[in-house]
Amino acid sequence: MARRGGSADLPLHGGRVPAWLADRMTRLGAAICEAIVHHYGRDELLRRLAHPFWFQSFGAAMGMDWHSSGITTSVIGALKRGLAPLSGELGLHVCGGRGKHSRKTPQELVSIGERVGFDGSALAKASRLIAKVDSAAVQDGFDLYLHGFIVADDGRWVVVQQGMNGDRKQARRYHWLSEGLKSFVDEPHAAIDGVGQGEIINLTDRRADASRRGQVEMLGSLGPDGILRELADLQTPAERSVRPTAPEQLSLPYLVMPAHHDVRPSDVAARRLHGALAAAAECGPRDFSELLLVPGVGPRTVQALAMVAEIIHGAPCRFSDPARFSLAHGGKDRHPFPVPIRVYDQTIQVLKSAVRKAKLGRAEELDALKRLDDQARRLESHAAGLSLETLIAQERADSHVYGGRSVFGWERAPDRATAVRQIACKGDIGAQEISSPPVAGRKRR
Repeated sequence: MARRGGSADLPLHGGRVPAWLADRMTRLGAAICEAIVHHYGRDELLRRLAHPFWFQSFGAAMGMDWHSSGITTSVIGALKRGLAPLSGELGLHVCGGRGKHSRKTPQELVSIGERVGFDGSALAKASRLIAKVDSAAVQDGFDLYLHGFIVADDGRWVVVQQGMNGDRKQARRYHWLSEGLKSFVDEPHAAIDGVGQGEIINLTDRRADASRRGQVEMLGSLGPDGILRELADLQTPAERSVRPTAPEQLSLPYLVMPAHHDVRPSDVAARRLHGALAAAAECGPRDFSELLLVPGVGPRTVQALAMVAEIIHGAPCRFSDPARFSLAHGGKDRHPFPVPIRVYDQTIQVLKSAVRKAKLGRAEELDALKRLDDQARRLESHAAGLSLETLIAQERADSHVYGGRSVFGWERAPDRATAVRQIACKGDIGAQEISSPPVAGRKRR
């Protein structure tokens, strides 16, 4: 039986991902996936994508709004773009997407199946059935609008779907995993994410087996007209008084994604954050300046790499606070701070370099990331540091130094001479002179 992973609240957010962030999400997302496949294999990547807590943390580390429904759309889109050129090498294919793209999933699966050898028609049928289960068999008040189907060359797959409830301005994400799946209609979900909406009609619950069989028998014996007559009888006071109570719904642990935009101390596990920051400070000079030798990599980039390393290597229990991973590369809406473009680009450069060399049998750089993550785990028990509020305030104050950018534009910088001196002191991009980014107002794009 497929495992269940929990549920979560996902506030609905509108708008689009700006091109400057979408491009970077594509490159960083692909590099992280390559690193996971290198260390742990393709099946493990599918398991991660079926884990709702990891999925949210993954998106937060890539600069999306850490708590919002937009992470689902943007991550699926980034993986579809980023993994397409690597499909022959990794044996992974991302189909579907949002709206009209979701409806193209079956034909994409058939086309890929003809090319690589799995039964695309069977998976196309599975895709349609999965959508039907989450829209009809699980009637929870959310209308599906996104369907992402990630499939491997050997036919194993994971599906990520999302529905919205416009009245409540909330979304619910559904995760399916083919590993261990025995039935599409008997508790098939790896996880269901979303806020509880009261009583849910869930015909995939094993306790609904009698109901499923009874519905089929009733349809055969009474026909549609007979069912309507029975339904009318149930609406009388006498009939309502003897109706059986609904079985108690399964109670699953769930991650509550709050409506507030700002990242608060209650959203972050402080000891994990301090462990990562301490590891970056202690391991940075030894493992990154001397081993990676990527020009311009400094303390701030190593901090981001420490969080990316946890995305690659962390155990499932470590992703209960996705907000923490937004401290790697900020957020496009300036929460917790503007996206530090120069840091983000250095993270991509380091990770891509490490993956590229690992393919050639030189895994020292990827191994250094693993050691960085191991060190963070060891330091968690006793590491201390600045408060979250202070860290965020410092990051915002330095945002112009790191090329801070959001949907409101570039962060304002001081005069050019002062900016160059500050950049050299920070050490993240060296002492070379770099022009200040364009200054823009706070008008949303």
